[in-house]
Amino acid sequence: MEIDWTAEYLRLTRGHRHERLDPEVVRREGNPLERRLTEADVREAEQDLGITFPSEYRAHLLRFGDVGRRFRQLWRGPRGWGWYGDVDTNYDLLTEPFPHPDSYRAYDEEHDAREPPREDTAAWEAWDSEGGVFHERVTAGAVFIQEGGCGFSTLLVVTGPHRGEMWFDGRASCDRILPLRLGGRPVTFADWVDQGMSMTPW
Repeated sequence: MEIDWTAEYLRLTRGHRHERLDPEVVRREGNPLERRLTEADVREAEQDLGITFPSEYRAHLLRFGDVGRRFRQLWRGPRGWGWYGDVDTNYDLLTEPFPHPDSYRAYDEEHDAREPPREDTAAWEAWDSEGGVFHERVTAGAVFIQEGGCGFSTLLVVTGPHRGEMWFDGRASCDRILPLRLGGRPVTFADWVDQGMSMTPW
């Protein structure tokens, strides 16, 4: 059965959120970003999102919160729990395991190699939508925890074998998602915070 890539891409993009503070809610109830998270909040967020936060991130939320931090803040918005200002994370894919780049490199190269001529509009649009689906799925199971500017982001993996690791979305320059490393081992959330939350793979 042939896949309708355009329909699939549109379906996946609905997993993104574009939520901001409602001034009326802030006036009536106070700023939700200034609330200190409780154990009940964190449990509710995990249930709402369908995931269990990596232990270091979870402990950080309960001990320090993330008010004023240089990464996206967990909050309860109009559509439920998520990360304030985050338009990049696909919430519908959070429960799927984060894929290691080695698992899809061959597919990526094969997809690029069969780009049809742009003059064949229908074929090119289907090919482009297939690429859109692929790019949505390469960050499944990860939160875009920090926006780094110029198209770069730092990812916190929350699902799969790499859960708890920090990765760097460098697709803006090198078209790759790369692991952050420290002393030859994967960087955890606590490592990343200790190192100033400004690590890159290069």
